[in-house]
Amino acid sequence: MKIILATQNEGKVRELRDLIADEEIEVVSLRDLPESEEVEENGETFAENAAIKARAAVQRTGLIALADDSGLEVDALKGAPGVFSARFAGEPKDDERNNEKLLELLETIPEDKRTARFRCALVIAAPNGEEYLTEGRVEGKILRQPRGTDGFGYDPLFLVPELGRTLAELTLTEKNNLSHRAQAFRKAIPILKDLKAEHP
Repeated sequence: MKIILATQNEGKVRELRDLIADEEIEVVSLRDLPESEEVEENGETFAENAAIKARAAVQRTGLIALADDSGLEVDALKGAPGVFSARFAGEPKDDERNNEKLLELLETIPEDKRTARFRCALVIAAPNGEEYLTEGRVEGKILRQPRGTDGFGYDPLFLVPELGRTLAELTLTEKNNLSHRAQAFRKAIPILKDLKAEHP
C-alpha cells in the first residue's frame, strides 16, 4: 500500500519510514509530487492544522494521507509558540532564528520555570472520507544554549530530563522511542494496518 505523508520535511518522512519499515507500506511525501504547494495552515489547534493538510493531500492524490502538526509549548510563554512553532520568528521558516527568538524570550527565566513540551496531532484521512486522530507528547525543559547535531527544529534546545540529553543528542532509534511525533505515528500504525486490509 502506498500512503502520502503531507510534508516537505524529510526528517519526518525518515521517522515514519523507520517506524513502519516492516509493514509493507510505501511512504511518499509532497516532495515526490510535481509542483507541490504548501497548504495554508490556519487552524487554531494542532489537530485542526493536521486535518487541513491531510484532507488536501488525499484530495490531490487519492492516496491515504497522513499529516501531522507538531509544536513546542513553553509554560513561561503561556503555551507559545504552539501552532506558530515553525514560523515563530516570521517568514520564511528558519530553525536557527526560531531558536534565537526562543532563547531571547526566556533569557531571564530561571531554570525551574523553563518547562515545556512537544505536542503532536496526527490525522489520517482516507479517500472514502474517514478520518482518524492520534496524538503524542513529551515533557522537557528549554536549555540556555543548543546541544547536539541530530534532529531539527527546537530539538537542540529541548532537554529530556530523565535522559540528561536533548532530542538532538539522541539517535534516531532513541528518538523514535519517545518523541511526540513517534508516539503519534506508533498509534497510527494499527489504523494503517486496518486500512491496508480494507484497501489492499
